Amino acid sequence: MSHEPRLDALVQRADDLFRDQALASVADWKARTGGLAVGFLPIYVPRELLHAQGVLPVGVMGGRPELEIIKGDAFYQSYICHLPRSTIELGLNGAYAPLDGLIFPAICDVIRNLSGMWQMLFPDVLVHYLDVPQNFDPAIGGTFYRRDLEALAAALEARGARPLTGEALSRSIALYNENRRLVRELYDLRRREPWKVPTHELYVFLRAALLVPVEESTPMFAEYLALVSADGSRRPQDQARVLVAGSFCEQPPLALIKTLERAGCYIVDDDFVQVHRFIRSDIPVDGDPLQRLVDAFLTDAVASPTRYIADEVKGADLERRIAESGAEGVLFCAPSFCDPALLDQPMAVRAAERAAIPWTAFKYAENSGQFQVIREQAGTFSDSIKLWSAT
Repeated sequence: MSHEPRLDALVQRADDLFRDQALASVADWKARTGGLAVGFLPIYVPRELLHAQGVLPVGVMGGRPELEIIKGDAFYQSYICHLPRSTIELGLNGAYAPLDGLIFPAICDVIRNLSGMWQMLFPDVLVHYLDVPQNFDPAIGGTFYRRDLEALAAALEARGARPLTGEALSRSIALYNENRRLVRELYDLRRREPWKVPTHELYVFLRAALLVPVEESTPMFAEYLALVSADGSRRPQDQARVLVAGSFCEQPPLALIKTLERAGCYIVDDDFVQVHRFIRSDIPVDGDPLQRLVDAFLTDAVASPTRYIADEVKGADLERRIAESGAEGVLFCAPSFCDPALLDQPMAVRAAERAAIPWTAFKYAENSGQFQVIREQAGTFSDSIKLWSAT
């Protein structure tokens, strides 16, 4: 905590939202507005489209470590990640009752299967599988993706959302451009002065922003940025600058992030809560706004294990991020049984080695008992970086 009461209160507000597994804030928004709330799983959905139709986009990130999974294990085998099993558990125990629907972006086979299960378990809510293109030719992948977005808009309208209009979509794009700009500024500040933006705090704000409308999350990001920039009580420490990769879908437990920081690591880049940064820059607000969303996905999205890399070298983006962040080491931190992350890891390791910086790897699951082992591994890694950099 800082010495600034306003900052402490803001962090506490974000933390309360982050811990709201029953989506009370979403239920309150629906009661005030009478609008629809539709959840989405990682990694990316065009939230602008939902917002333009008066729908609250709600990030569904699965359960935290304290959630006991019983019903969810009856639907999935044990050798898959925590996200789908905990999502089923939260759906069946009523935590997702405020949601009028759920969007399942194309991530992996498990999430594809989860969308089918959701249709069977909850036939009265909207279920949409957002099948994104892997061919980035505008005439092929662009046409495919536009039709999918049009189908999503029609499905939302059929459930009671406002019809999608170009004017409303342009306004929503502008709102989310400002939201993304503030997130980029927070990441830039953390890159320059990581002691001012501890990652465990930033992570909570990123997660909290998924539960409130963009009109509320943007001022929250702006106030946090202003307060941490001016807070002189946060002083630099002798910690290793690391880039954390592999946690783009199932999100790591907050305790794991705190564990890495306590082990002597400044996290200067990551792929947490990637929906905020999946589109790398502002989306133009002129022209056909729906086509602008399509073009942004085709040409300005981050490199991800879930996206086909055609003409570029796998891992080239990681090399760029290492250079831009000034990272001294890479932590490959992936969920257990995450096929996209673990299949990409050998290429990512080669990228770290091309960048001539050390790396280490571990996997995490919902079992918090493993954090002591991870702390020892990360602490040894951090110490070795500081020793090597001193020679």
